[in-house]
Amino acid sequence: MAIIHTFAFNSSNNNFISLFLPMAGIYVHIPFCKSRCIYCGFYSTTLFDYQEEYVEALIKELEDRKDYLGFKPVKTIYIGGGTPSLLKPSALERLCKALTNRSHIIYNIEEFTMECNPDDITDEYASLIASLGINRVSMGAQTFSDERLAFLHRRHHAEDVGKAVEILRKNGIENISIDLMFGFPGESLNDWQKDIDEALNLGVQHISAYSLMYEEGTPLFRLLNDGKFEEISEELSLKMYETLIESLTNNGFEHYEISNFALSGYRSKHNSSYWKQIPYLGIGASAHSYNILSRQWNIASVKDYIRFANSSSHEYIEETEHLTDTERYNDIITTALRTSDGIDTSTLPQRHRDFILKASQKHIALGNLSLDNGTIRLTHQGLFISDSIMVDLIEE
Repeated sequence: MAIIHTFAFNSSNNNFISLFLPMAGIYVHIPFCKSRCIYCGFYSTTLFDYQEEYVEALIKELEDRKDYLGFKPVKTIYIGGGTPSLLKPSALERLCKALTNRSHIIYNIEEFTMECNPDDITDEYASLIASLGINRVSMGAQTFSDERLAFLHRRHHAEDVGKAVEILRKNGIENISIDLMFGFPGESLNDWQKDIDEALNLGVQHISAYSLMYEEGTPLFRLLNDGKFEEISEELSLKMYETLIESLTNNGFEHYEISNFALSGYRSKHNSSYWKQIPYLGIGASAHSYNILSRQWNIASVKDYIRFANSSSHEYIEETEHLTDTERYNDIITTALRTSDGIDTSTLPQRHRDFILKASQKHIALGNLSLDNGTIRLTHQGLFISDSIMVDLIEE
């Protein structure tokens, strides 16, 4: 039986107390990129000269924060970025050994994911990552149109994705995920269907798909504001999402989260931990951590991160946010409701259970939510207006 999250309510201090936290995860942020994609809002840098020093700083932070997860066994590790596959083999090997050879951390690793750029995957690199225990690779394919890849400033070509998948399989990595994007300026529904078909033809186990977002502060946002192109219509965007769902589910994929699809047994265990309120330690510049009671995020600067690692203070954390009961409840709304598992209201404190059951009545009546044995889920119809539904279920 899948347990999403189990909380009790302590009336003496008004805190959520975790009764069953079966696992924990570690996220490692590798911020290095050869060039920045025009849509990316994540922290990254092209300062490759700091790569060796940065990996040593990561190892120091892992040691300094060894008690953060307590006695919870680490079952998932995720190396993301940035572009982790730009790490030199020697640096990656040191990092992976440090991650898995900590005597003070309990390891029972079920999933070890690394993000890779398709054109970084060679036989030698695939053999290396497999030997280091990495058993899942996530690649940002985005599109199989070289024209649209050039628009995004992606450095790989469409044909590189299939080649990378073949090389990974040859080296024993069978759990492969790819990211897709839809909603490019000028993209048609037929163009998008071709991308979906190409992805299906690869035979990968997991597909994540996102609408192209115009995040403030990115080059893409500035180009839009300067009138260089127009966004596609909301109607076309919704049709593209509908096409995605229909195409993937008809081909055996489970739609288990708003933007994520997996063949049976291949859900992303690490990302699922975020949606299930499971604690995780984030190490590296700009990395976030969460331990139920609070969340922290590290300073978003490679130079400062390295400096703090080598100082006596080791002040990696830029800010800590201590969570109230209401903030934790709202986190559940914006994470668990995104999944096909939904929210088991019996796991919520009575006050929040009463609130969500009352607030959801309108959307249940409209067919946007379902209520089955105390579990609230988005319906197919509700998927298309999930943001507005979540706003109605959030407690001020």
